[in-house]
Amino acid sequence: MAKEIPDLVAEARAGSGKGAARQARREGKVPGIVYGDHKDPVTVQFEFNSLLTKLRAGRFMSTLWNLKVEGQEDVRVICRGVQKDVVKDLPTHIDFMRLRRTSKVNLFIPVEFINQDKCPGLRKGGTLVTVRPEVELVVTAGDIPDHITVDLSGLEVGDGIHIHDVTLPAGTKATIDRNFAIANIAAPSALRSSDDSGDADEEAVEATAEE
Repeated sequence: MAKEIPDLVAEARAGSGKGAARQARREGKVPGIVYGDHKDPVTVQFEFNSLLTKLRAGRFMSTLWNLKVEGQEDVRVICRGVQKDVVKDLPTHIDFMRLRRTSKVNLFIPVEFINQDKCPGLRKGGTLVTVRPEVELVVTAGDIPDHITVDLSGLEVGDGIHIHDVTLPAGTKATIDRNFAIANIAAPSALRSSDDSGDADEEAVEATAEE
């Protein structure tokens, strides 16, 4: 299932250059530009508070957006730069690049775990420890998966799940070459406490013997 692309609403902005950008800011807007895909650049502007909320939510520059401007066709874009006020750290200008449906882009895709009931380690009281709730993949703009699936069937306490253990959606690949960890099945807390206590007792015995 393809991942739903979130909308990003903008307004057409008349004129270009520093003067037009300053006017947009005086009106409580954040000026921006959309370029790429062998088309002329288009100047736009965004409602300040709405844009700031999205920026602060995280992953803004690694999210593929469906840019909506009244009177124009929707276009898929990815942010390529956010200029900020050096004192207030607030956005003053934003750049977007158009993408074709066949374009490749790096995006963070959520991880979904299945078959918890078929995981011996969890049935014995172990805990699923998630190292990466999202994985950065190279995906095609026109076919973005909404998640990657990690099967927990047969995993025991102490087992780990790495990216090479996962079947990635067709047409995608991880941006990192190494076999990084996604999650692991940790021992039950009572067992961990017992092990820690045992280690402490052994250290105490060794210390007494040395005296």
